[in-house]
Amino acid sequence: MPADLDEKTDRYEEMFADALAAAEVAVPESTPLGEAAGEVREMALSYLEDGRHFRENDDPVNALAAFSYGYGWLDAGVRLGLFEIPDDSHLFTMA
Repeated sequence: MPADLDEKTDRYEEMFADALAAAEVAVPESTPLGEAAGEVREMALSYLEDGRHFRENDDPVNALAAFSYGYGWLDAGVRLGLFEIPDDSHLFTMA
């Protein structure tokens, strides 16, 4: 049975917001990698805000897309070592 769009959008928004809160910049912010981490975090936060805007305007498809895309940015930053995450985190593809 396919997931309900509203339920899935709720779940992705919550997971994404939790992941954004859990990810801490792992490199000195005054370095090029630190600047890249800041840009990735800013991009992810923008997608979270966009997704919430889409939800407020009754557009769950684009909301889910924004949450998913932003989560991908953040997860890539974790994989590249730009962010530290808790050891017991289940929010990312690798910990």
